[in-house]
Amino acid sequence: MKLYLAQHGEAKSEIQDPERPLTENGIFNVRRVAAYITKNTDARVHSIFHSGKKRSLQTAEIFAELLKPLKGLQLGKELGPNSLPWGWVERLSQIQDDIMIVGHLPHLQKLSALLLCQDDTKPIIQFQKGGVISLNRNESGIWSIEWIVTPHIVPFIQ
Repeated sequence: MKLYLAQHGEAKSEIQDPERPLTENGIFNVRRVAAYITKNTDARVHSIFHSGKKRSLQTAEIFAELLKPLKGLQLGKELGPNSLPWGWVERLSQIQDDIMIVGHLPHLQKLSALLLCQDDTKPIIQFQKGGVISLNRNESGIWSIEWIVTPHIVPFIQ
């Protein structure tokens, strides 16, 4: 199983807009990352889960345009910035299909730490807004990092 963890793109501040939609730069960067992943990796997803927050939904929609998930977009429970990651660790142990989760920090950082080193207090991945981290679960249930694509490296590797 492959799990793609994506942090939402750059969003407006709460003062600019209480719903915190993506900025123009955020939309641009997410599109660049999505296009790169579509063109240069074997990423295929059955579902894209998002938190329901505007910035997460917009980011998920951009990825869905290019990745074309078989089961579309789905609102995921417990994907808010301060949600505890344990529920998703359990859910992921039952899922066989490749999926993407579009979420927030610190939740994504804690979830990835639990999957990779079984300790959510030891973040080993530095997420970037609009970036995606591909994790692979082998037959024994062990997770590993497959690749990382961020807006900051896309221009240099295309």
